[in-house]
Amino acid sequence: MFCTTSLCSLSQLSLVVALVAGVLSMTSFASAQDAPNAPAPNAPAPALRFVVKDIQGNNVDLAQKYAGKVVLILNVASRCGHTKQYTGLQKLHEQYAGQGLAVLSFPSNDFGGQEPGSEADILEFCQTKYDVTFDLFGKVKVKGTDAAPLFQYLTSTTDKTTAGPIKWNFEKFLIGKDGTVVARFASGVQPGSDELVKAIEAELAR
Repeated sequence: MFCTTSLCSLSQLSLVVALVAGVLSMTSFASAQDAPNAPAPNAPAPALRFVVKDIQGNNVDLAQKYAGKVVLILNVASRCGHTKQYTGLQKLHEQYAGQGLAVLSFPSNDFGGQEPGSEADILEFCQTKYDVTFDLFGKVKVKGTDAAPLFQYLTSTTDKTTAGPIKWNFEKFLIGKDGTVVARFASGVQPGSDELVKAIEAELAR
């Protein structure tokens, strides 16, 4: 049986289209396999999947810098009744940093206007008065619709024990090694309290 030139051309074209479709399908599958960390559709990002500014204005990719660490995130202020907690936070840093704990403080002027200074003022205050050596970040808003994306995430997690608006300075969020929020502590919980220390040690042991 012989085919006309027209029929042969159509057959060849169909074959080419089928081959291209197969290659594209295999490429898509391979890409999906190469990106196991890509978030599922509509799934919330891990708590550290944000880029923020440090106290000196440099971009910090939290997921990259703190991968595999236990992270304590809190909003701070220099003129608050809880400001003295810097002493306890520094002790936590000195005691547990070597075991994988990272303390991240984010200055905020949202409560009582108690952090009015510039980043340079805040850095000088923390270093000269409290000898802080843990990581300090740029001033952010932590409440309302214009809150920083990191704090929007921290306060909107599906776990009812950790979700909800921040009520005051020095609220603390404990992030596990897998980047999920595992606990939240109110402003009055001291850095050296059994409650907080036991939670940190439990996460470090995982």
